[in-house]
Amino acid sequence: MTEYLILKLQGPLQSWGSHTYEDYRPSNGFPTRSAVLGMLAACMGIDRADQKGQMALSNSLVVAVRQDDGKGENQTLPVVRLTDFHTVEKARKVDGKENKNPVVSRREYLCDASFTVGITTTDSAGYSHDQIEKKLKSPAYTPFLGRRSCPITRPLFETRLHADSFGDAFAKVQPYEGVYYSDVDEGADGQLQLRDVLLGRKRQFGTRTVYIHAGGEHVSQ
Repeated sequence: MTEYLILKLQGPLQSWGSHTYEDYRPSNGFPTRSAVLGMLAACMGIDRADQKGQMALSNSLVVAVRQDDGKGENQTLPVVRLTDFHTVEKARKVDGKENKNPVVSRREYLCDASFTVGITTTDSAGYSHDQIEKKLKSPAYTPFLGRRSCPITRPLFETRLHADSFGDAFAKVQPYEGVYYSDVDEGADGQLQLRDVLLGRKRQFGTRTVYIHAGGEHVSQ
């Protein structure tokens, strides 16, 4: 059996950046791999400028995220998307040059969303589960749900358990079911391509296959 660390992501606002530029910043429907790693890096005290440390963490972990929206006794509000507007000066243009005129930036948030995250380490991991759990319980930097304006409303760490797969691990954690998105196949019901893999260069990401598991629900192909 494999050991998994289980995290809970809960808060009034969350925002999980998708492919974007300066004037439009949508949120993905669930936390991206790079976002989860960013939260873990903050907890572990890995600085944003420490590209080597970030890559070491990324190469150490396998990640899956379950969507818990609308499930469980305490989750009664529907998840909605909110768009906020900002006026931004000196924004970058597509060619990378600075825009001399202010632009309106649209930033998207998920309201009242909830997710369960499962992580486990690779065979060549540079970090142990003990190290990660300790830092999740006592983070070096304050973690947030995608943006600084999105605080967490409960501790990230939920539990630590053994299971045969991510699916089995999630089935042991409330609300016990739901669609989840994983780094590994495990008999997936579908898949999608998402550009959220760290490449070792600032703000540069590669594409990966995300495996979609129904978790007892229908998943559109």
